[in-house]
Amino acid sequence: MAALEYRNIRKTFGAIDVIPDVSLHIPDGSFTVFVGPSGCGKSTLLRLTAGLEETTDGHLFIDGRDVTDDRPTERGIAMVFQSYALYPHMDVEGNIGFALKMAKVPNSEIKRKVAAAADVLQLTPLLKRKPAELSGGQRQRVAIGRAIVREPKVFLFDEPLSNLDAALRTQMRVELAQLHQRLGATMIYVTHDQVEAMTLADQIVVLNKGRIEQVGAPIDLYNRPQTLFVAGFIGSPKMNLFTGEVAEAAGAHTLGVRPEHITVSRESGALQGQVQFTERLGSDTFLHVLVECLGTVIARTIGDASLSAGERVWLSYEPALTHLFDGSGNRISV
Repeated sequence: MAALEYRNIRKTFGAIDVIPDVSLHIPDGSFTVFVGPSGCGKSTLLRLTAGLEETTDGHLFIDGRDVTDDRPTERGIAMVFQSYALYPHMDVEGNIGFALKMAKVPNSEIKRKVAAAADVLQLTPLLKRKPAELSGGQRQRVAIGRAIVREPKVFLFDEPLSNLDAALRTQMRVELAQLHQRLGATMIYVTHDQVEAMTLADQIVVLNKGRIEQVGAPIDLYNRPQTLFVAGFIGSPKMNLFTGEVAEAAGAHTLGVRPEHITVSRESGALQGQVQFTERLGSDTFLHVLVECLGTVIARTIGDASLSAGERVWLSYEPALTHLFDGSGNRISV
């Protein structure tokens, strides 16, 4: 395990500042997620951590040691990519132990480490199977096993679940969280999926155009987004954001309110609108309501709401549960 320290890290490609200036602390043993939209710099920052890209300026410390100029093999990291990159002619045992074999580790030691990793990842019954005989989730576990046997100080994950279907992604999220609990290792995980970020992370780093918008625990980012960008990015469905008279009445440029904090009524409320679409998910119902001058507002109700497209409804919300932002997109403290 190891803590990481990014000190004024900068990366340019020609005249383009991809990472203008990042300073960040990643605690020892934490599960930190870099999240943001495509092109925000999260994968570039991960590749700089791994040593797959050279930094333009700044310093990276792993376990207190400056590794900025070290080769990837000297940094004590292991990386799991979006692509499993398994050798099709090798069985699971061979794939997991391949890096150790190349490093001329004794066979007895390789077998011990592979067996231990397989046990952690529930791959023991599959050790003699080839990749073609495995499911997508099993292949991804083999790729993770290949990283575990190297006993790195830091695990790096670059969107490892994006090739899996929805059910497998959910299953693998649980397995990754449990793996982190068992190993207690420092893990950095890159994703554009904020649901993955919220469910996996101890610490989330929200990136936007190569800059850090906010760092914190998932629930802190959800409850107190410090910028308009974070407010609109974290949360599913996303926060409703209003400008104009509604926001100005609260002394703000933009007023935000989460779907679960909007009350829906057929009788009375602050805003009147028409139901455009109803998402019935069983445990929850999301109502898309068209409100004049505000556009579409999303409200969440518990269970199966008996409202259909075309119905007129009233919406209301508690001022104490709103989020206020100024014209620069920064949170207004109230």
